Amino acid sequence: MAEALEATSKFLTFAQMIYILLIINLFTFVVFGLDKRLAVKHKRRVPEITLLGLTLTGGSVGAALGMLIFRHKVSKVSFLLKWVAIILIQAAGIYFFEKYR
Repeated sequence: MAEALEATSKFLTFAQMIYILLIINLFTFVVFGLDKRLAVKHKRRVPEITLLGLTLTGGSVGAALGMLIFRHKVSKVSFLLKWVAIILIQAAGIYFFEKYR
């Protein structure tokens, strides 16, 4: 896995990776806001798996800000546990990537 990440980093500069993460986080934030708006209007919602998938793909900060600013999904314990599990997996991934690269 580290080899794959290392190969990817050869093609993308640090600045490009930051821009990609900013876009993913902004998109995740907007989707959380949209889901909250749909919930208030009692309309068809964004599936939780989509929200968690966006978080997993790098939108952790956008998800956290969306949850705090829109007060969305903060009282649903099952969602929070899954969200925290994703954050822990990402933290472990970063730790092991830095330790063994």
